Amino acid sequence: MTSAAWPYDDLDVAALLAGGWRPTPFHEVIVKVHQRCNLACSYCYVYTHADQTWRDRPAVMPAEVFTATAQSLGRHVRAHDLRQVRVVLHGGEPMLLGAARLGRLAAELRAAVPAPCEVRVGLQTNGVLLGEAALRELRRHDITVAVSVDGVAEDHDRHRVTHAGRGTFGAVSRALALLARPEFRGGFGGLLCTVAPDTDPVACYQRLRAFDPPAIDFLLPHANWGAPPDPGAGAWLVGAFDAWYDDPDPVPVRLFESVVDLTLGGASRSEQIGLSPAALVVIESDGAIEQIDALKSAYPGACATGLHVERDELDAALAHPGVVARQLGLAALGEECTACPVRLVCGGGHYAHRYRPGTGFRNPSVYCADLRLFIAHVRGRVLADARALVGAVHR
Repeated sequence: MTSAAWPYDDLDVAALLAGGWRPTPFHEVIVKVHQRCNLACSYCYVYTHADQTWRDRPAVMPAEVFTATAQSLGRHVRAHDLRQVRVVLHGGEPMLLGAARLGRLAAELRAAVPAPCEVRVGLQTNGVLLGEAALRELRRHDITVAVSVDGVAEDHDRHRVTHAGRGTFGAVSRALALLARPEFRGGFGGLLCTVAPDTDPVACYQRLRAFDPPAIDFLLPHANWGAPPDPGAGAWLVGAFDAWYDDPDPVPVRLFESVVDLTLGGASRSEQIGLSPAALVVIESDGAIEQIDALKSAYPGACATGLHVERDELDAALAHPGVVARQLGLAALGEECTACPVRLVCGGGHYAHRYRPGTGFRNPSVYCADLRLFIAHVRGRVLADARALVGAVHR
């Protein structure tokens, strides 16, 4: 990459550190234990977007690289006296490794991290390979399982298909029925759904709700100013939010709860919204230490830091300008965003969605209009209810 294309030229990390700013240690590590996938989802940012580096990486993370990852995490925990970290075994499709091997990886991670730090190990999967035996093994090693599912069968099967083009909703539904059983329920991490603006948001929420998950999260499709999204995401989020907000017994939805909390002056738990520092790092199957992998949707090499887990500490990534930019809050936003009245709630949106070829990431989200519509709607509903509650107390 040439200097002209480098999107962090104006970020002086040394000056920030000299001025007293300090990075937030990593509390979450995504480990790409398997680089390949048994599905061919049409919108996948790993295989269908700009960055195709998966082709040059090992299909399975070598044992020595995983050991280096575990030991590096242990040193990071010790250096920052962390009390809890989360490790997500990811891919590709991590279940291609098999549940027994995933269990051994979880055990190695926990053995490498010093007490009293708690290591929460999770798995993000498409669900197709989950059966009783696999879930029993994962439960034995205290690995929580989050499953990707995109609403009703028809919508799910449009995009989440096998390499032969067959839909996977039936297989995923069977896996979710198993996860809902008492013996596996404690390991059910929740559902992840990618927003499709041309679908019914109420039907989507209700279908996900019927799986009885402990949590749901909605993810906007990864897009940027060089590859814009389909229109209508804001209206879709409004419809789904209303279905959730009016639900007498709602499932926690991280994106929705974060916008409500931010509206009331709290903090965000979602990378898609707000100004909370991003304390997440990715270890690729070849050992490369990288930024959040959603940046693969921007341009080739957008995630790269030049660091490797076998020779570099995780602390070195904390000084990378791309990581710093995602921890700086308002200071990392462009003029248009810092002047915006919803900046403290929106936070510029997902970092990957701000990319514009030629100018980098100091731009509004490509979903700016959608986010403003959504945030205004949430604010209206929440504040109206707050005023009604205050009035009732006075009466």
